[in-house]
Amino acid sequence: MTPQSSYAVPSGGAEQLAALREDLRAAAYTTDHLAELLGVTASSALHRDQVLPALRVLQGCSDPSAPLVRLLVLGLAEPAAHLDAALPRTGASGLVDLGIAVPVGPAPDRDVSAPPSLRSTCDLRPYGDERHDWWVASDLSESALGGVLPTDHVLGVGGASTTLASWAPRPRVSRALDLGTGSGVQALHLTGHTDRVVVTDLSARALAYARFNAALNGVTLDVRRGSLLEPVAGEEFDLVVSNPPFVITPRRPGVPRFEYRDGGAAGDSIVSGLVANVGRVLAPGGMAQLLGNWELRAGERWSDRVAGWLDGTDLDAWVIQRETQDVAEYAETWVRDGGHRQGTSEFDDLYAAWLDDFADRGVDRVGFGIITLARPAQHRPPFRCLEELTHAVGQPAGPAILAGVRARTWLAEHGDGDLLATPWSVADDVTEERVGRPGEPDPMVIQLRQGAGLRRTLRLDTVAAGLVGASDGELSAGQILAGIAILTEQPVEALSAHAMPMLRTLVAEGFLR
Repeated sequence: MTPQSSYAVPSGGAEQLAALREDLRAAAYTTDHLAELLGVTASSALHRDQVLPALRVLQGCSDPSAPLVRLLVLGLAEPAAHLDAALPRTGASGLVDLGIAVPVGPAPDRDVSAPPSLRSTCDLRPYGDERHDWWVASDLSESALGGVLPTDHVLGVGGASTTLASWAPRPRVSRALDLGTGSGVQALHLTGHTDRVVVTDLSARALAYARFNAALNGVTLDVRRGSLLEPVAGEEFDLVVSNPPFVITPRRPGVPRFEYRDGGAAGDSIVSGLVANVGRVLAPGGMAQLLGNWELRAGERWSDRVAGWLDGTDLDAWVIQRETQDVAEYAETWVRDGGHRQGTSEFDDLYAAWLDDFADRGVDRVGFGIITLARPAQHRPPFRCLEELTHAVGQPAGPAILAGVRARTWLAEHGDGDLLATPWSVADDVTEERVGRPGEPDPMVIQLRQGAGLRRTLRLDTVAAGLVGASDGELSAGQILAGIAILTEQPVEALSAHAMPMLRTLVAEGFLR
């Protein structure tokens, strides 16, 4: 039997949390400072839930944030005197009052307000982006618990949440929805560019953490409990982000159903259902950004499967597959994720349950990717782009996603004549490479390379290369192609028709702006 969480979610009044916020800021308990304090090796190890390198760095360390890392990240007991010094406004007693820590060890006078040492009830660590420093509380990590995670575990800042935060577009909008908010990581980002943020989750414990994190960071959220889109039925949003409980979990006895990753549905139906239905809550011109898994059977193309989810939605769609795993690798990943260790009978039983489940349904691979959807602001056929990008991209990727959606929307709303009449400019990060045989006058290969964003490489023919080379924002594409037609002694209509598909690609993928 998988246990339930032992501690209540922290909570406190506005003044208490404001004092703690000031203490954390004064102690330089921030992502940048901790990265500098711990160094690359220990920081990387912590991301893998390995604490020993960080412990070695913090031994004898006098930095004000060191006792906070030991208590709130590593889950170790910390003397109250150290915490009083690190958090003068809050103190050790304030941490107990907030429910962030509990006293441990003998207390001769039994005075809880001054315990000899404290142990944390939750994980509380710094998090931020280019403009913000936040703090995110969540349930204790696997290393702090020393065993299997409770099924009601609330995850903090994990790999999926940082992936979504990086890929999410950040337009200034009026209303945004964080669907399946968990501890509220995406909601914190949304408060920086949204007037009103609504968050939903089926887990009452997750929503309690989201409320606490909002209060700790001095932001306001509209918190609603319910399954997926049910709490916002009939409403419209300009932006929806979701790291849904997309993990494919066997619906079999004895398999733990962790609330933070399992939506209670078979296979990939949580994600397919969201794709089919999220358009109901998108305002005209509104966007949705989702993470997801999709099951793939022998010989099945991932793009065909995901494209089937889009049928009948009338939504613009840009889906990027980032990786695939065979079913054995996928099973191993998620059995370990719950805290089960290889070599135990529990691990083997769960591993077998996953493999049996996939075999029964003929699944041999699982894809993972980013799903960007948009509701067209005007009546027109939706654009659809499904592609695989497995290389490293610039971080954050959100600006490239937003620019790409806007470019594809413009292309969907304008014909070839508009495209030719527009003066285009080469994006600042684009460079050109030419490869040829020594002594030969003409290159064998001409290609463009993006230095930022999605870091694409695009091969050009000589006409496209000439068009890009002359695109400086002065002449229109049509004028440039007319000049190339004269130089090459080709009919301008035929040359323009030949160049049109590549011109659309150059605009859609951000080489020309």
